[in-house]
Amino acid sequence: MYDSQSEADLRRLAERRAGAKFGFYIHALVYLVVNAGLVTINLATSPQVLWFIWPLLGWGIGLAAHGLGVFAQISGLRERAIAAEMERLR
Repeated sequence: MYDSQSEADLRRLAERRAGAKFGFYIHALVYLVVNAGLVTINLATSPQVLWFIWPLLGWGIGLAAHGLGVFAQISGLRERAIAAEMERLR
């Protein structure tokens, strides 16, 4: 069984991870809504030039990096890197 300090630490970690996931999901939703709007505007005004691809790709790279950061953190990679760095500093 965990003592009260460990339980508090687990809660902080769970809150941080849940917040990171929630932030990523909001980012993905905004990405989808805004890019759907850009596609609609592009196809309605100038279908011969498909410019919507560029913001879609650029922002998609940013979204992918955000997801990688969130889910790499959740996998424990970040915590292991911090622990290793702390050990080196000691």
